Amino acid sequence: MDIIFLREVRVETVIGVYEWERRAPQTIELDLEIGIPSEQPCHSDNIGDTIHYGVVVERVRALLAAEHFLLIEALAERIAKLIREEFGAPWVKVAVTKLGILPGVKRVGVMIERGHRPR
Repeated sequence: MDIIFLREVRVETVIGVYEWERRAPQTIELDLEIGIPSEQPCHSDNIGDTIHYGVVVERVRALLAAEHFLLIEALAERIAKLIREEFGAPWVKVAVTKLGILPGVKRVGVMIERGHRPR
């Protein structure tokens, strides 16, 4: 399986369990790995045969502007669902990182995989 990856995508969103976390948008960081449904783009060299990563980033930003979450696990699940349903990815790996949210801890996050990745 061919995989598109996006690293350190910064997005503003309201997230958190505690009231103080939800007072203002926070910057979160996303790492995405997206399985491409076929090898066709390698042969055709046509953007229409692949998953357009620029559009993925636009959709994720729009999603996180419109929807807010308490848990990063729920946020990661929603992103995975969006990518699989809207872009037809057979497999996706989503890592969500909150930056500097705890004293003395640089990053806190979660990573999920959804779908089937051929071995």
